Amino acid sequence: MAPVTSLASTVDQRIADALSATLPEAGSVDPLLRRSDRADFQANGILALAKKLKGNPRELAAQVVSAIPTQDVIKDVEVSGPGFLNITVTDRAIIETLTARVADDRLGVPYAERPGTTVIDYAQPNVAKEMHVGHLRSAVIGAAMVEILEFTGEKVIRRHHIGDWGTQFGMLIQYLIEHPHELDHESGTGDDTHVEGSTALDGETAMSNLNRLYKASRGLFDSDEEFKTRARQRVVSLQAGDEETLTLWQRFVDESKIYFYSVFNQLDMEIHDPDVVGESGYNDMLEETCRILEETGVAVRSEGALCVFFDDVKGPDGNPVPLIVKKSNGGYGYAATDLSAIRDRVQNLDATSIVYVVDARQSLHFKMVFETARRAGWLNDEVRAVQLAFGTVLGKDGKPFKTREGETVRLVDLLDEAVERATAVVREKARDLSDAEIAERGKQVGIGAVKYADLSTSAARDYKFDLDQMVSLNGDTSVYIQYAYARTRSIFRRKGDANPVPHPELELAPAERALGLHADQFGEVLAEVATAYEPHKLAAYLFQLSSLFTTFYDQCKVLDENNPAEVVENRLFLCEITARTLQQGLALLGIRSPERL
Repeated sequence: MAPVTSLASTVDQRIADALSATLPEAGSVDPLLRRSDRADFQANGILALAKKLKGNPRELAAQVVSAIPTQDVIKDVEVSGPGFLNITVTDRAIIETLTARVADDRLGVPYAERPGTTVIDYAQPNVAKEMHVGHLRSAVIGAAMVEILEFTGEKVIRRHHIGDWGTQFGMLIQYLIEHPHELDHESGTGDDTHVEGSTALDGETAMSNLNRLYKASRGLFDSDEEFKTRARQRVVSLQAGDEETLTLWQRFVDESKIYFYSVFNQLDMEIHDPDVVGESGYNDMLEETCRILEETGVAVRSEGALCVFFDDVKGPDGNPVPLIVKKSNGGYGYAATDLSAIRDRVQNLDATSIVYVVDARQSLHFKMVFETARRAGWLNDEVRAVQLAFGTVLGKDGKPFKTREGETVRLVDLLDEAVERATAVVREKARDLSDAEIAERGKQVGIGAVKYADLSTSAARDYKFDLDQMVSLNGDTSVYIQYAYARTRSIFRRKGDANPVPHPELELAPAERALGLHADQFGEVLAEVATAYEPHKLAAYLFQLSSLFTTFYDQCKVLDENNPAEVVENRLFLCEITARTLQQGLALLGIRSPERL
């Protein structure tokens, strides 16, 4: 089905046509249309136009009003203030537009005009290390942007740039060689691993094995000089591609993936093995990347290292701070890997956009990497790279989130507590749910609460992690939105023989108009979110839709037997468009919509 033109777009075009007809000398003019609390919409473009034409804005506004056709879509236009246009649309136009949306599987949301290929780099834990609260934002924000961009028609390629290479593996592998049974465990019977050929066991057991081995090997590394020497030699063997060393390295990677996947599964996120391309995936490209940069003059030798310099990046002493691509000892820095990844994503994956969902504290590094890639010609006007930078998760005290002992909070502990709190809330409200259903809803509400708290904050800002607020039925929370959705389902379970049927001929109550107008904005909000990589605007839209539905529910009794049948049917229709919009919007944010709460 064809995409549905929103009322805002229709009104905007009507005003633009009237401006052109009335004031042809002005050329193309943006009406500057926005939603208004004084009417349905307000157009402010005449003020700038009057200044340009040196005319009286109220007089110009009156001329434009006389050229605007009314009745079918626009009910009334009045001039207010210095020359604003306050525009009210007809009730019929609201219901007819929503009717077209309900008839479409996509709610009338258009696909992007020029979809491309976007590589999204997100959810990047480190091998042999536990995931902590700091890994939450990249995973949640990245997963939401994947869903949103795919919904708009973009081809999305997921990449999980895990930390699977580095000097620490020399220590780990050497210890495992000398203590060969440290990663052994009894075979499980589950199927929760995504790693081909690895033993199925739960993620906690996998992480426990890795933690124990890491602490033991670190203790030996720090206390035994001979072991330290052997460990450093093992790094050389790893980088040289020694078969035994690589086999053991792969065991660490596989064991870690079991753990990663169990955590992502708890987060209700799908991670596919082919999308996991860690630092090691670009090893074969590093030398060529350095050669190209040096031959083209993008990088130069400085004190034995291969560096890229920037006029606007200087240290406290005023001297330039370079991006080090290759160290003076021959080792490769993170920059070499990141630049090789850009080459791969542009040349092999045909990316037109690359989005890095990475901590804001790495902004300078990525600024330098992107500029280097531009100088090398890998990024240009046709291919762009963007850092979707995110802030820090804070505790209630406004400081970085830590345990009482000052340790970094384990992600699994945080998620477990969220589910536990949410389950208690669901149990308190539950009327006809079994224990199994309460447990299932508790997980959906708890994980949804964690995701929404993250996504409802502008990514660049820090936010406070407050579970009490997150699982509250009041305020800007996912629980509030889920409850609004569940309330629509409750209405439909009790509707009897009545069905949702639009009635454009009816006069709408104020709460019905407000709900309908907001539901009509879904496609425009998604387009803005996809273009600017700002999922918090979708979260804000869904919260507002839920708030408007709550007002509608309180003021307009849906199943009142004293209402005419057509009023009941029309209100059920408004419940239907609201429910579908909430469900689709929450799904794009990675949040479930329970039918009952």
